[in-house]
Amino acid sequence: MSAAVELRGVVKRYRRTRALDGLDLRVPRGTLVGLVGPNGAGKTTTFGIISGVLEPDEGTVDVLGSGPFHPRAQAGALGVLPQDCALNPHSSARQLLTFFGRLQGLTRAEATREADRLLDELRLGDRATSRVGELSHGMKRRLAVAQALVGDPRLVLLDEPTGGLDPHLVVEMRELLLREKRRRTLVVSSHILSDLERTCDEIAFLEAGRCVRAEPVETLRLASRRIRIRLAGPAERAKLAAVFGDRPFDLDGDSLSYELAEDEAPRETAPAVLAALVAAGVPVLEVSVGGSLEEAYLAAREAVRRDPGRR
Repeated sequence: MSAAVELRGVVKRYRRTRALDGLDLRVPRGTLVGLVGPNGAGKTTTFGIISGVLEPDEGTVDVLGSGPFHPRAQAGALGVLPQDCALNPHSSARQLLTFFGRLQGLTRAEATREADRLLDELRLGDRATSRVGELSHGMKRRLAVAQALVGDPRLVLLDEPTGGLDPHLVVEMRELLLREKRRRTLVVSSHILSDLERTCDEIAFLEAGRCVRAEPVETLRLASRRIRIRLAGPAERAKLAAVFGDRPFDLDGDSLSYELAEDEAPRETAPAVLAALVAAGVPVLEVSVGGSLEEAYLAAREAVRRDPGRR
């Protein structure tokens, strides 16, 4: 699959600090890729390099197959939600999005239609004429996401798109990202790993300005050979022991888990164990294979801590 973004050996210095220290990053076209890392890992600087706001001190940058991004040559191709997105408080929501649509190369009529479409999409249609300064924090955040999507860009960079949103709006934003990734390439930075796990195709772990691991979400999850089972009610240990035999298992309330042996295939073993549990009368609600994205991230950080040369 061709790349929408490809960074090779990118270095960005701020005086004596290396925000990026030889970053290699590849974002396949038509995917949703998550950037994960602690504060100071280089995520925001990476967005700045991709969007052309910052120039690298070393390395090569290719965005949409045309080298470094240039707003004149590639007008309308890129949308960005910065980390700290300050919106004009005196404009109405519709005026603001229309303005950004014009910047993306749309005619005034096209920009207005696009503004109204996005306001409806993000449940802000009833606030189209409200001044931005009158909106709640959550509304402003959704409006900021809308400005990154206006004009149908081929590549969208979103820095913490769900920051400060109420739980039900986080769910709606997650659904929006799932819809959008069918239309364009997205790169999302977030500290909420459970959201990235549900929406992303691939994840890149950044640490001290380098990418220490980048793989599909499924690969990261299956790196752990643990089967997790959520029970619908209490389970008798005698019944579990009859199913698992000598295999060790962990039971914590309604959570049951066990490790696969090296010669066991997860996709084959999990259904067999599930069938045996049901036959034994153990109430099962859900079965999942592998670990969480959070566990994969912590494992990657621990590997870097043990071997700093991996960075």
